[in-house]
Order: sequence, then structure tokens, then C-alpha cells
Amino acid sequence: MVELKSKREIRLMRRAGLHVYHAHRMIGERVKPGMTTREANAIVEDYFRLKNVEGMFKGVQLYSRQKPFPSVTCMSVNEEVVHGIPSDRVLVEGDILSVDIGSRVSGWCGDSARTYPIGSISPIKQRLLDVTKGTLDLAIQLLSEKTHWNAIATEMETFVEDHGFSVVDTFVGHGIGREMHMEPQVANYPCRGGDFRIQPGLVIAIEPMVNVGTHKVREGADGWVQVTADKEPSAHFEHTVAITEDGPYVLTAGDDEYNNPHFKEY
Repeated sequence: MVELKSKREIRLMRRAGLHVYHAHRMIGERVKPGMTTREANAIVEDYFRLKNVEGMFKGVQLYSRQKPFPSVTCMSVNEEVVHGIPSDRVLVEGDILSVDIGSRVSGWCGDSARTYPIGSISPIKQRLLDVTKGTLDLAIQLLSEKTHWNAIATEMETFVEDHGFSVVDTFVGHGIGREMHMEPQVANYPCRGGDFRIQPGLVIAIEPMVNVGTHKVREGADGWVQVTADKEPSAHFEHTVAITEDGPYVLTAGDDEYNNPHFKEY
């Protein structure tokens, strides 16, 4: 069952979303060649500790066979699609780093991912980042124009494939609120039986994952990281978005993005 949020609840979720936004800004300003993914994760750990924010990924188990996730961020490099565990891996010039950050503040969650270039990257990797972010931006724009999610997901998939890339279909976005993963499932492709209505009070995490090559992924040895089956690069962008009577409110973006200033007093 899809849970709709009140204006008050959306305001509370915005607080969590802003902490995720500020954590991403810090990553974007400081991540560089020579840094380990563990050191990049520590930037967010330290910020959350300073602000008394709960990192909602830490301790999570998606399946009973997994060990609890050990960090507040997922750090996935190059062909790693999602759920990379921060480690002593050193980032080098030309890498791309997908960073997924989740917070919980006063019981409410915020979730956002971005993929960062490490120094100068290849043209194909830059195009991958541009297309993946463009897919997310397209979805947010269409929330004001479409009545049902499958119509949006169809355009997302077409946009990706028209650029010669593939949509990961193993993982999807999700509803979000007091829990990180709630109904509905938010696929990045048209999904039979998975459609839902775009209506005020709906809050969803939209997160396209796009691969240069095959859409197929496989699980890594640690039971968490997911890697492209052909070892080609992958990118991941995500925002938590609330639907209001005035349109979409991107809870994990800055006030200067997506026309969010209109919603400052929401």
C-alpha cells in the first residue's frame, strides 16, 4: 500500500534531505585522485556525527545471508553499479565514483546518489554521467506532466537507449518515509503490474542506474557490491522527491535546483 505524506511530514523529510544534500556537496568539493573510498566515506561520517544525523544505511541487511552494511555511504567505482563498501581502494585519475547517501532525522529518511568524476575522465564516462543525470532530471520534469509512473519510466528507458546505453533492471527506486524502502517500487523502465498514480503526498526515491554495456549485473564476493556483467562502467543518480499540489519538491536538492525556491515555505 502506498503511504501518502502530509505537508508537515514532507517538511520533516526535507530536513533529512538537506543533510544528504550538504553531505554530497562536501564529497563533490573534496573527493580527488589519491583518496581512498574509506576516506571519502569518513567525510560523510564526520558530518553526520557533527550534526547528530543517523546514517540509515549502516547496519542494514537486505537479505538474511548478508553481513550488516558497515558504512553510512555506498561507494561504487567504475563498473560497480551499487552497494560498494568503502575500503582502502585508492581512487585514480579517470575513475568515476557513485556515492549513495541516506540519512534519518527525527524518524524521517532522505536518500540521494550522485556519480562523481575523479579528475579528468574519458569522453564515454562523461557522456554516461550526463545521460544518467539527464534521465533523473527528465523523470522529475515529467512528474508535473504525467498521471502515472509507467509513462515516465517509458520515457526514461527510451532516453537512455537512444543514447546507446542500457538501464539496469535488477534494481529500482522506492517509496520512502519513516522507512528507507517502502511501496511503491519505482522502476526505471515500464513495468507490468508496477504502475502507480502520481498524486500529492507521494514521496519516492527515483534512482536510474545506467550502464555503458549490458544491463546485466552480478553480485561481488562480499555479498553486497553489484558489478556490471561485462565490466563496463556504470553510473547512478538519485533524488528523494515529494509530489505537492504545486508540483514536485526535490527534497535532496538545493534551493537553487529544480525550481525548489518556490517550495521553501511548503
